Amino acid sequence: MTAGWAVVTGASAGIGRAVADRLLKEGHRVAVWARREDRLAELADRHGDLVRATAVDVRDPAAVAAAAGALTADGSAIDLLVNNAGLSLGLGPFDDGDPADWHTMIQTNVEGLLACTRAVLPGMRAAGRGHIVNIGSLAAEYPFMGGNVYAASKAFVHHLTDNLRVDVHGSGVRVTCVAPGMVRSEFATVRFGGDGERAAALYAGIEPLAPGDVAEAVVWAYRSPAHVNVNHIELMALDQPYGLALTRRKDDR
Repeated sequence: MTAGWAVVTGASAGIGRAVADRLLKEGHRVAVWARREDRLAELADRHGDLVRATAVDVRDPAAVAAAAGALTADGSAIDLLVNNAGLSLGLGPFDDGDPADWHTMIQTNVEGLLACTRAVLPGMRAAGRGHIVNIGSLAAEYPFMGGNVYAASKAFVHHLTDNLRVDVHGSGVRVTCVAPGMVRSEFATVRFGGDGERAAALYAGIEPLAPGDVAEAVVWAYRSPAHVNVNHIELMALDQPYGLALTRRKDDR
């Protein structure tokens, strides 16, 4: 691993936290950004100078730019950006959707990713190296009931990743999309409005991906040789054989 910083957004829980833990395990310096600063403090307490914990709402471009600027003020480079912050809100068809939910998803999943990428990419170009990993979703490729705006926001992530890779050609910067299927995390609880029981039922009879499984894919792409660009990684649990179809074990039905 290099001596620069890795920035992980949405690092207070789930995939983001798992990515941060995985990088820290290898001795990498990690800047963890999330809205819930109290959850980041534990990482900083445990890992000392290897962690820079900052309360950042990716929906605020000024806060994102300030956090990136503070991280590099001493001349340090940002070697890796993991655009993980994201959420899904709403459960029904499009015509029953709440425009406030749409706005929150677009602000976070699309505009937040743009703000973070814009904040770090000039420094990567100047350094002649760097890696941007965008966390996409299987929902971008396979429709499902209630997915509508969330799935569209993740399709944006997939297509931006491909086009960004073309834009940075020749700069030494690499761009990857990691698209997981169902992952057991707080993601479902947020989507179900905090209903933990309903979220738990979603996983009944199946073994979904764990956040650590996705973290392994992120780190593998990052650790690939500098001349290799891993374009797209799609991960599904064995119990998710196609798209968003699930095979639940009979004894758990």
